Amino acid sequence: MQPTEGLSVARRALDVEDYIDIVRRHKSWIFGPFLFCLVTSVVGAYLWPDSYVSQAVIMIKPQQIPESMVQSSVNQQIFDRLNAMEQEVRSRAVLTTIINTYDLYKRERAREPIEDVIDTMNKNIAVNVVGQPSTTRTVPAFAVQFTYSDRYMAQRVTQDLVARFTEISQRNRTNATFETTQFMQDEVATAKKELDAVENRLTEFELKNNGRLPDQVQGMMQALQALQAQVTAIDTAISRANQDKLQLESNLRILRDRLAELNKQEPEATVAAAERNEKLAEVDRDIEAVQDALRVMRQRYSDAYPDVQNAQGRLEALRQKRAEILKDAEEKKQQDAKSAKIPAGPRPDSPAIAAEKRGLDTQIKQIQAQIEAKDLEIQEYNKNMKRASDGIKSYQSRIEQVPIGDKEYTDLLRDRDLAKQRYADAQAKLDKAQVAQEMENRKQGETLELLDPASLPSTPTQPKRYVVIPVGAALGLILGLVIAGAREMKDTSLKNLKDVRAYTQMAILGSIPLLENDFVVRRRKRLAWLGWTTACLAAVVIMSGSVVYYYVSKT
Repeated sequence: MQPTEGLSVARRALDVEDYIDIVRRHKSWIFGPFLFCLVTSVVGAYLWPDSYVSQAVIMIKPQQIPESMVQSSVNQQIFDRLNAMEQEVRSRAVLTTIINTYDLYKRERAREPIEDVIDTMNKNIAVNVVGQPSTTRTVPAFAVQFTYSDRYMAQRVTQDLVARFTEISQRNRTNATFETTQFMQDEVATAKKELDAVENRLTEFELKNNGRLPDQVQGMMQALQALQAQVTAIDTAISRANQDKLQLESNLRILRDRLAELNKQEPEATVAAAERNEKLAEVDRDIEAVQDALRVMRQRYSDAYPDVQNAQGRLEALRQKRAEILKDAEEKKQQDAKSAKIPAGPRPDSPAIAAEKRGLDTQIKQIQAQIEAKDLEIQEYNKNMKRASDGIKSYQSRIEQVPIGDKEYTDLLRDRDLAKQRYADAQAKLDKAQVAQEMENRKQGETLELLDPASLPSTPTQPKRYVVIPVGAALGLILGLVIAGAREMKDTSLKNLKDVRAYTQMAILGSIPLLENDFVVRRRKRLAWLGWTTACLAAVVIMSGSVVYYYVSKT
């Protein structure tokens, strides 16, 4: 009996008996998906090739020598270097070499391009940090894993990957230290060329301006002061020598006058000569005093200075006075000779006068020799004075010219100091780089050490059959229940007396069961059992065949 079409009637609540009836009515739709999914999961699990994971652990051994003593030339963090090494190992060239060497992925290479095979192998390689989270920059150790269907081949490939990691690490560190050393050698050579060029320019400047360099000013000032002191001492010595010479000349004149008086033998002439000699000696003393004063003033003032001109005037007047005295003495001698009654001529001297004359001659010769010596001494003093004066002028000229090249010389000195500093810094860095290179050559730096060798896996990691089969069966059962529920929701017929009472609101006095042909019913049941039995047997055969194929191919 069907409900009235066009009316919307709410379904009644189902109980346990209703659910049992639903399962009984739709048992084929529930068991069918369950059996199909079970067979599919079993076949798929056993036909899915095994995947074995071989793992090796590499420990990063830190530098053996303290970094405070030897600083490594490799400044890249190990985390970054590990990523770089991993990228190099995963490169197309390396993976292609490994695939060809170990003849990996035969079936894949037969039906896929090499790029896809490389991507497949790349996915089967895993590099994981051990002991620290991946967010830190320090890596104490890392694990290298390779997944493959052959467990022996997986171990061999893992060993090859470990060897490549070790080789790449050592090669990179060696290359880094070598390139650093080579770079610093080039820097040292460049710095040395710059230093030599600056020193050559400085040497040329010093040779060209020798004696006028700023750092020679102090020495030139000291030399100038020494020459000025020498000039003063020479001038004093000249003054003293002139005074001694004037004294000797005065004594010489006195002795000559005395000798002349003795030769005349006239007492009156002798007295007059003595007076003239006394006047002449006084004038000579005045001349000597004026000359000394004039010499002192010329050291401080020029000839145009008034006091110097006055002194020159007095000296000229005294010299004229001396000349007049000498002229008067000569005229007096001539007058005495004319007025004498007895003719002039040699007269014999008394023994005393003769002895005195001989003594005067000896003294005169001695004084003349002394005067000649003083002249030579004064000439030598004048030569020294000229040399000292020329030296003073030369030093003064040099000192005046010093500021002209002061800036250029200062710039050259600064450039030389900077070039020396750059050369020293480059040389120090080169020494450090060479020590670091020697450390790497001796394998005392950071190295990769195999902590756990590549393992030989005994059980496959994929697929997890004991998980895949139950999950597949559960999914098939769920699918069957969903299908049964959908069919039940779509079927709106009345199934039992509960539906009749609930939807018709009528009292049920009795029910007549549906009568079918017994033969037809039995035949339908036999066909159903035959079909399901065949399906189950086929499922068992298929699942058993996949299991047998798995173990046969494995051996």
